[in-house]
Amino acid sequence: MIVRDHRHDLGLLEHKLGDEDGVRITGLAPREIAAMATIPTQQVTTKFGCFERHRYTQITTDFSSGIAEPFLICTSSVLIYASMNSYTHALTHEQVRKLRALLQESGFEFAPKEWTIFFAQKNKLSVAVYEKGPKVLVQGRGVEEFVQFELEPKILGEAELGYEEVHSPEMFEPHFGVDESGKGDFFGPLVISGVYTDHGIARKLLDAGVVDSKRIGSDARIRTLADTIRKSSQGLVETVLIGPAKYNDLYEKFSNLNRLLGWGHARVIENLLERKPACARSLSDQFADARVIKESLLRRARHIVIEQRPRAESDVAVAAASIIAREAFINWLERKGKELGVRLERGVSPGVKETARKLVDANGSEALRDVAKVHFRTAHEIAPERYTAPPPREDWRRRTRDVRA
Repeated sequence: MIVRDHRHDLGLLEHKLGDEDGVRITGLAPREIAAMATIPTQQVTTKFGCFERHRYTQITTDFSSGIAEPFLICTSSVLIYASMNSYTHALTHEQVRKLRALLQESGFEFAPKEWTIFFAQKNKLSVAVYEKGPKVLVQGRGVEEFVQFELEPKILGEAELGYEEVHSPEMFEPHFGVDESGKGDFFGPLVISGVYTDHGIARKLLDAGVVDSKRIGSDARIRTLADTIRKSSQGLVETVLIGPAKYNDLYEKFSNLNRLLGWGHARVIENLLERKPACARSLSDQFADARVIKESLLRRARHIVIEQRPRAESDVAVAAASIIAREAFINWLERKGKELGVRLERGVSPGVKETARKLVDANGSEALRDVAKVHFRTAHEIAPERYTAPPPREDWRRRTRDVRA
């Protein structure tokens, strides 16, 4: 029979969305070992635990007992008994209300926690709904079961976990994902990274828990996932890091952040094409007219389709690129901060301004060019005699509509 690749329960054979290339259990003569087809990539939970496809190739019988009890022969890994220990998803305010009611009905204990709308625990499973977003973070024991049997059907209203290939088949087609980090931070570089994925790489990254870097609150987790991405993507990762000094020079040349971003994206795509010339598509978030990137590409890269869309980070290749870029950004901040003997904070908070003042007081206003993006209003506020106030932001969408009209 063919055990369908359905969710995480081998007993649900009636499901029709499964993969024909499933776990095949064949009839065996006593003491006979059957060669098996590859187990599908989606993680499957049985009484043996959770395992991933492309790792187990045979099913055999327990010779010692004489009972035809199938068990797995692992060829390249070990059984993973906890395939997921965290899950995060954006929520609407109505979904927040419904989730709170569901947790109350289910006997969860609520406790105050900073930055959350509410925080609840039960049997080593915690559910936190954060104000920013809002978004839910589920952690601890039994995450998958809670997501699949409570959160998705009762709150989100759709099944996503394990159904990525059904909902987003294009995510599993070969393409580059490109994203950046640091463009909204006063201190630090602008980093643009790209990652190549195909069907196999995409599944590995999803199974590893790769999501948009903005949904990851821990630098340690960013670094762990970045290592996983480099290993899983066969090294097809590229990064362009534009340090503040060079960034300021280029910004003065382009006089437009979107054009500078387009230039950086083009360099990353071009570098990836050198190593994967057959790739026909690149995907990134919609930060500007796609022509900004196309115009920046050199001749040998112009055959590639440049796709942009809002919330492109939902694509695992773009999410992976966001993690790679974020890792490079935080590493630069830490290294430069140690060199200067100060903590270079992220964003444009009051703490950022205070650090900038200290640097200017100690080293002069010109020192900001080596550590910060001086076209930000923050530079003008700290050293108005050296840095002019930025002009009003240009709405590129309106400009594009006017040109087309």
